[in-house]
Amino acid sequence: MIKLPDTIKWVITDFDGIITDNCAYIDAGGGISRRVNFKDVMGMSILKKNGYQIAVISGEKNSAIELLSKKFDICEIHQGIRKKIDVLLSILSKYSLSQEEYIYIGDDINDLECLEYAKYKITVPGAVAKVRAVSGIQVTMAFSGEGAFREVVDALVQ
Repeated sequence: MIKLPDTIKWVITDFDGIITDNCAYIDAGGGISRRVNFKDVMGMSILKKNGYQIAVISGEKNSAIELLSKKFDICEIHQGIRKKIDVLLSILSKYSLSQEEYIYIGDDINDLECLEYAKYKITVPGAVAKVRAVSGIQVTMAFSGEGAFREVVDALVQ
């Protein structure tokens, strides 16, 4: 069970492998789509309704991120990011966030620096071994794209 303090104001997350099932579906025309679970979408709604802010830092560009950012008025969307720590530090500086005020959720090696930097860090069971080995990391019971993000939300909003 995920345990988080009541000081958290921001949820800063990767997208693919957290909100999605970490798969890209390629159609015959070369179009790419991703699967998103409505439990996780509802999680975004719950966060916003309860005064939390959401930031997405994704290594890929994804139309689903754009759609969700508009639907839930997500103020920090960063796509195609290779060095995520720079974006994380920029967000923390811009909003004067302390280590007590945010969580970082990630699952792969491009999230490592952010996870190592964050005081409150969460991953999913299918994360790469290096991420699961980060000191102090909490692992959701649900897998990516199957309600893992919502599990974190439920731990915050009780």
